[in-house]
Amino acid sequence: MDCFCDGNTTSLKLEGDVGADPFWCMECGCNLELEDLPLSGELKAALAQWAEQYGNWIDWNKDQLLPDGVMREDHHNQEGRRLSAIIKGELKNRYDLQFIPSSMARMYASRSKPRK
Repeated sequence: MDCFCDGNTTSLKLEGDVGADPFWCMECGCNLELEDLPLSGELKAALAQWAEQYGNWIDWNKDQLLPDGVMREDHHNQEGRRLSAIIKGELKNRYDLQFIPSSMARMYASRSKPRK
């Protein structure tokens, strides 16, 4: 995988972000192209859909957490863990992979609590 680490990495993280492919170099943080990974077309499609759903717990127009936002984020994280296990099976130890769950909903929830 091409990145800023001497041009090649085998240490990856699976992490959602708005408008980005879900794979990142663990060393330099470079966003990596989903299409460059040796994964099945079915898994790539599932990952693209998962990545597209990132942040669906936020009302972006109001910059606030939706009422069921924490639950939506938890579901997204569960799906990320499930996909991570499938990815590891398909990559067969060619890459180290770590799943990074989102904590954005909890950050939004804590900032919306009234201060005493």
